[in-house]
Amino acid sequence: MSENTAMVTALVRLRGVLHEARLPLELPGAAEQRASRDEMVDQLEDYVIPRLMTLDAPLLAVVGGSTGAGKSTLVNSLIGTRVTIPGVLRPTTRSPVLVHHPDDAKWFGQDRLLPELERVDRQTNDPEALQLVASTAMSPGLAILDAPDIDSVEERNRLLAAQLLAAADLWLFVTSAARYADQVPWDFLRKAAERSAAVAIVLDRTPADAVATISTHLARMLASRGLKDSPLFSVVEGEVSDMGLLPSSAVIEIRTWLQALAEDQEARQAVVQQTLDGAIRTMGRRTHTVADAETEQIEAVRRLRDDANAAYDRAVTAVGEASADGTLLRGEVLARWQEFVGTGELLRTLETKVGWIRDRVVNAVKGKPQQAERVTVAVESGLETLILEHAEAAAERAEASWRGTVAGQALLAEAGEDLGRASRDFRRKAERAVRDWQGDVLDMVRQEGADKRSTARFLAFGVNGLSVALMVVVFAHTAGVSGAEVGIAGGSAVLGQKLLEAVFGDQAVRSLAERARQRLEAQMGDLLDGERRRYTDLLDSLQVTPETPERMRSAARKVDDLRYAATHPGTPVPQVSDDGDPAP
Repeated sequence: MSENTAMVTALVRLRGVLHEARLPLELPGAAEQRASRDEMVDQLEDYVIPRLMTLDAPLLAVVGGSTGAGKSTLVNSLIGTRVTIPGVLRPTTRSPVLVHHPDDAKWFGQDRLLPELERVDRQTNDPEALQLVASTAMSPGLAILDAPDIDSVEERNRLLAAQLLAAADLWLFVTSAARYADQVPWDFLRKAAERSAAVAIVLDRTPADAVATISTHLARMLASRGLKDSPLFSVVEGEVSDMGLLPSSAVIEIRTWLQALAEDQEARQAVVQQTLDGAIRTMGRRTHTVADAETEQIEAVRRLRDDANAAYDRAVTAVGEASADGTLLRGEVLARWQEFVGTGELLRTLETKVGWIRDRVVNAVKGKPQQAERVTVAVESGLETLILEHAEAAAERAEASWRGTVAGQALLAEAGEDLGRASRDFRRKAERAVRDWQGDVLDMVRQEGADKRSTARFLAFGVNGLSVALMVVVFAHTAGVSGAEVGIAGGSAVLGQKLLEAVFGDQAVRSLAERARQRLEAQMGDLLDGERRRYTDLLDSLQVTPETPERMRSAARKVDDLRYAATHPGTPVPQVSDDGDPAP
């Protein structure tokens, strides 16, 4: 593989990994790094990669500058005929105009420079189009592009101007005596200096008696900003012809310089190589900075995810504890259960006597089918209330933690719902989940008692009665300990366990209780995980992946290694696989 082909391959890979850097969170500096990423991607697609693949293409000089600096008039005057129309009203929205020699037309097709811009052969107000003008007045090997104003009040014009300047081999930067100290042009020139782009400055519309003074001051400003080697031309303010042209003498110096470039292939190549090398060199540094910003995004996403998970993990734990420590065996559930087992005298016996006989308990139960149903309804209501309370608390905690960060605030604002409350249909989901669990318990009892349905004890309690007994057992891990030791809630669970043991036996009851407990925990966990996903799905939608920063750094290092090897023949270039790791 040739050096040039290897570099094109490396830059294509760099473009791909830059696309992966989403930087979606509004962290400090994120907007700046998003703009930097977009600039690099655009420059790779619009200029660097196409130019590397067509090094013999004509030198492209982009004429850019401030509003009212006279760019279009200058372009027309350099060519000697009207090829681009100056804007009378500001902001002027029109397509950029690229003027080239007819023999060079093949170099400016849709598949080459600025591929996103549609090619047209007429004046248009479409900023998405590139107007191509073939003129024999142009020297072969040189093309001139008239760009929109860099300080236009219309954002699309400003963005297009920046895009076109980033695609230039040579910047022909036009300013005026009235505007040369403005900040916006100097921001562009600073970027040019940072990447060693070839730049020539045209001080346009300058009164004859002020040329020397202003040129001297401007030259000092250029030197202090790293552009001391940039040619500086002055165009004296004068009459414009009916064709919109300046006198030939006003632009002869610039025209002669450009023609000399066009006619000297080595000089053209030197300009192209200077700008191209500078653009590629700065890609590495800028990519590492964007990678650092992406790392911050990944860390911020991790913190937000941890906060949401902590809130809901706490809720899952709390629901699990409250549904197993006897909490539910109070209030309405306890009252309905006592109606079913006819507790009165029986519970008092449990509270004072540990060594009682199972059959006495069984014989004392007075429960009827409708009383078992009341226990089921009370359990349903109690579980729904429990899970809803903890879902609301988890939502409040998660929202509060996210509101503590700017990034979290932005995500909450974009969520489309109030994440600080349980979801609107959560109560309905909770009802269904509880009923599903109760149905599971009923099925377990039915299956376990398949061979006992004709027994007196099974018939005495029925499937519903035995099911509510199993639910009561599940709600207290104290089952098996005497009522005297654990109080009414524990005694209720002991009663339920003894009823079940009377029908199924000790081992079967332990197995039933464990399975019912696991299914309850799974149902409650799934419910809360659904609420948790309102937060985590927001984070997943950001598509921030931990591998992206290192992939970016690896791609940038590959480009830097190839650059170094090109200037130091014989230097081996480390091979890097597509995933960013050193190749074996």
